[in-house]
Amino acid sequence: MPQYLVAIYHPDTYDPSTEDDAMIRDIDVLNEEMEAAGARFFAGGLQSTPHAKSLRKRPGGEVFLTDGPYLETKEHIGGFWILDAANMDDAVAWGRKAVVACRAPVEVREFLAMPTE
Repeated sequence: MPQYLVAIYHPDTYDPSTEDDAMIRDIDVLNEEMEAAGARFFAGGLQSTPHAKSLRKRPGGEVFLTDGPYLETKEHIGGFWILDAANMDDAVAWGRKAVVACRAPVEVREFLAMPTE
């Protein structure tokens, strides 16, 4: 079964302390629904972008480490689910529920299928 990333986007200025009891309850209900449907493979939240480290390979093989996210944008992934879903339509249906529960934009992307040996 294909797997999909359902990524939640937060602005750089996102403050987790603004998450009220209703939002936390809605996310818990969504997680339980995903579990019951056998769709949820993994879920996790991410620390804010100031805690990120980015690595880039430089000519000659040296790896350069910098503080912060890889891209300078106004929004970053704040959390995500990895779901088992039959197709993109099913994954998007979960994404719609995530938008409502998390009160934030969501991106849904299919993982590349790896060739089997």
